[in-house]
Amino acid sequence: MFLEVNSHDRRKGWIEVISGSMFSGKTEELIRRLKRARIARQRVEIFKPSVDARYSEDSVVSHDENSIPSVSVDRSADILLQVGTVDVVGIDEAQFFDDGLIDVCNHLADAGIRVIVAGLDMDYRGKPFGPIPKLLACAEYVTKVHAICMRCGNLAHFSHRLTASDQLVELGEKDVYEPLCRDCYVEYKKSE
Repeated sequence: MFLEVNSHDRRKGWIEVISGSMFSGKTEELIRRLKRARIARQRVEIFKPSVDARYSEDSVVSHDENSIPSVSVDRSADILLQVGTVDVVGIDEAQFFDDGLIDVCNHLADAGIRVIVAGLDMDYRGKPFGPIPKLLACAEYVTKVHAICMRCGNLAHFSHRLTASDQLVELGEKDVYEPLCRDCYVEYKKSE
């Protein structure tokens, strides 16, 4: 099912991206924006990748346990198949989706829907992660959030992995990742 754009009642859509490292408050900010949209009586739907069931299969949950009901999907194209008549679509953990997410978000925005996407902009190696870099390029609004470096207390934007795994995707919490600033991340890389 594809959303049709009716030129007579076309609403103004756009894409917002919230990006940053682990523990920077991306999901918290996504939930805040979606709850405000609901307060404004806007119709809201939230999606997340089915691979991320750390806290819940049917809710987006922040590290500090705020939550909002969501739909888990396997691929980005499933969002278009499951989205109803809405004003706002939220998408969490967007880095885990395929590159088709860019077309999905643009399609939704072109149909007059406000699209709010949250996700890691870099993987544990400090490399651009999944579809986020391309979403940043086509978004009207970008918010970069920062964690606090666990080693020196400065603003952090690297998600340093504490385990020896070299798999690109390894779900985890503070037992697996710690946020680091650039200086501490560079120092760590020198010691490897």
